[in-house]
Amino acid sequence: MSVRVPRLVIAAPASGSGKTMVATGLMAAFAERGLDVSPHKVGPDYIDSGYHALAVSSPARSGRAARPGRNLDAYLCGPERIRPLFLHGAAGCDLAVVEGVMGLYDGASGQGELASTAHVAKLLRAPVVLVVDASSQSRSVAALVHGFASWDPEVRLAGVILNKVGSDRHEELLREALDESGVPVFGALRRMRAVHAPSRHLGLVPVAERRAEAVESVAALAEQVREGCDLEGLLALARSAPPLADPPWAPERETASARGGVDAAEGGGRPVVAMAGGAAFTFSYAEHAELLTAAGAEVVPFDPLRDERLPPGTAGLVIGGGFPEVFAPELSANEPLRAEVARLAAAEAPIAAECAGLLYLARSLDGEPMCGVLPAEARMSERLTLGYREAVAIGDSSLAAAGTRVRGHEFHRTAVEPGAGPEPAWGLVRPERRAEGFVQGGVHASYLHVHWAAVPDAAVRFVAGCARRGG
Repeated sequence: MSVRVPRLVIAAPASGSGKTMVATGLMAAFAERGLDVSPHKVGPDYIDSGYHALAVSSPARSGRAARPGRNLDAYLCGPERIRPLFLHGAAGCDLAVVEGVMGLYDGASGQGELASTAHVAKLLRAPVVLVVDASSQSRSVAALVHGFASWDPEVRLAGVILNKVGSDRHEELLREALDESGVPVFGALRRMRAVHAPSRHLGLVPVAERRAEAVESVAALAEQVREGCDLEGLLALARSAPPLADPPWAPERETASARGGVDAAEGGGRPVVAMAGGAAFTFSYAEHAELLTAAGAEVVPFDPLRDERLPPGTAGLVIGGGFPEVFAPELSANEPLRAEVARLAAAEAPIAAECAGLLYLARSLDGEPMCGVLPAEARMSERLTLGYREAVAIGDSSLAAAGTRVRGHEFHRTAVEPGAGPEPAWGLVRPERRAEGFVQGGVHASYLHVHWAAVPDAAVRFVAGCARRGG
């Protein structure tokens, strides 16, 4: 059965053009009008997704369930899952807005169009609106837009939003030039009035660390977009997108058909899986909790900065990414929780730790005592480690059977010594070969972020391990 989902992809010629600000402002402006907006982000970026979720949580949508920001990454999940994941996340929405990544045609390094905004837009059969930084050009904008519109005829570049426009006269010159290109202009935004969006070593500061200020920033973006963009025209463009016939991704179906599928709740209740959150651990794909729940777990969030105990009955622990390096003293000061985590690990309970979770399980982070589960020391580094990876599980663990191949993503400015334990979590096979991470008892800890939608058996295996402990 075909489903019609009004949708737009917001792209740009290059990073720094303002697409995050424009996309977030559009989401917020449409949500303020009472529309149920589904927010999506091309690529692995967790931080932008947090701002998207905030943008669509307008009081005008009262009574409707909050929508999380969701990622659409054709490298991590495979091109074949993009439409199903999109339809799952956008189910029942009035409008889906998809923010692109980097420049429109920039994809995974050395992989052609794979995982680019253009690739995802084609998979979604969605119209693309190009956000152009017009600050240092006038008539040349037409040549730039013409080039992007003609590069790949399968990409429907359906409009332009001009950003950083200097004056009324500047806007007039830009619009005159674009009249000749045949690509309509859906907005012209002046150089953004002071919208406070502080950045740090990995990008924007996450919403969870500055919620009150972030609410004000998103409201300001909505106001500027509302004033400068043709919202009715953009909505009509979104509604022109053709229907999609794919079945939506369903976590229950994925876990039921996963290799080695087990009904984790059979014979005993639903094991409690504690999931770290709060300001220090903000990186998580929404589908992970959905898969754990579908596999039979009761997922209970907790905040390592505030909670001195794990949730009652915790049988397994998931600690995703984030910024523990920013909160190292506070995390260290929570000695009762660190001791509980160490005891859980000593009992060989399943523990899945990615990136920030790896740092939290180490002996120390920048000299501050952490949980002491792993024989490793962590510290801030001058070097940014960033990029897609291909990896294989070297041995059996709570997440993967030996030989399981995955695609993942590294994104950190920290280092752990040693980088791998006697039993590594992964053997990286691309772009370079090296052992990475730790498997120790029930612990699987690594820098590698993996999207479990591509490997749903990870959730099944993890929950089955929790169930065997008796909850």
